[in-house]
Amino acid sequence: MKTFNRFLAVLILTIISNTIMAQNNKAKVLVLIHSDNGGTYELAKQISKGIENNSNVQSVIKQVKSSDNPKLKDIPVASVDELSSYDAIAFGSPVYFGNISTGMSEFLSKTVNLWTNHALEGMPATVFMSAGSGAGNELAVQAFWNSLSVHGMVLVSNGIRGVEKIDKNITQGNTVLGATSLASVKNVERPSVGEKEIAFEQGKNFAKIVFALKGTFKKNSEFKISQNKSIEKVLAEKNIVLPIAPKPVGNYSPFVRSGNLVFINQVALKDGKIMNPGKLGVSVDENQVKEATKQTMLNVIAVLKDAVNGDLDKVKKVVQLTGIFNTKDDYTKHAYLMNAASYLAVEVFGEKGKHARATLGAPSIPVNSSVEIQAIFEVE
Repeated sequence: MKTFNRFLAVLILTIISNTIMAQNNKAKVLVLIHSDNGGTYELAKQISKGIENNSNVQSVIKQVKSSDNPKLKDIPVASVDELSSYDAIAFGSPVYFGNISTGMSEFLSKTVNLWTNHALEGMPATVFMSAGSGAGNELAVQAFWNSLSVHGMVLVSNGIRGVEKIDKNITQGNTVLGATSLASVKNVERPSVGEKEIAFEQGKNFAKIVFALKGTFKKNSEFKISQNKSIEKVLAEKNIVLPIAPKPVGNYSPFVRSGNLVFINQVALKDGKIMNPGKLGVSVDENQVKEATKQTMLNVIAVLKDAVNGDLDKVKKVVQLTGIFNTKDDYTKHAYLMNAASYLAVEVFGEKGKHARATLGAPSIPVNSSVEIQAIFEVE
């Protein structure tokens, strides 16, 4: 029996290792958007879907600034620092008077250091936009292309892909440079079925180009605009306030360091009380659990700060996060809840914050917390 268990453990580790290697070999595409009312985001989802139609390419949608729009508020915000870590970027924006939106323009204006350091040269890029009317669509996409060409990015157009599937009885947004949508057309779903199909085809074509060019240019995953910017400065700029590290209430340590690894477990404690306690679907809802998850991750980082003697710049890598949620037996969206912690890890630590992750449910959690997070960090 012991021999079988050892064999099973080795087999599981091998599967996990192979899975991680396969993920690391995939091309990674950032779908970066600014969206006012959700039209650009709807196109982005189709672009992303087309990209991931290629099993060798994965994508993530992020926005250039936070939004209070219910459709957009849970989309993570990208940092300028992280752009050079991807294999390609698909840019999406509303059309503002034949030009890029103010939000996207402000974000691009912060990429000067990327430009001077040649950080995006050779990286594939494509563009899609959502317009109030058909006026200025191509002009706006061309303006977008001008900004990206200055960075030396490889601009991928869409040509006439997908036009055969367009309903020619209704007005459609489309350019050969990239998919567009006419958001103001009345009595028609926008983006239309045809516009979504064009965006999907654009994503498929882009993924093919991205994977073909993967590794042909210097991917500046180590490049940091803020090489001298401390984690404390990042926290201050992002208005992230760490709590006082919770103290143990039993015969254990809030963290254990073994070599260069630090191990931490925390629950959703805030100001001496459990935040949003209880079982999901019984006494708390998903939004409350997500709030508790973010608080728990803040507690983890607070304890980590104590573990590195107050210097979070000594953190080399967020290695693993495991989220355990107080749920009913039939609940399956644990990963959705855990995103609150994962986004915070990357927001604070940048590329070093990207981690392996596990999520699971439990019938109960100590002190009636709705979540517990187990974390592993590599430190100096």
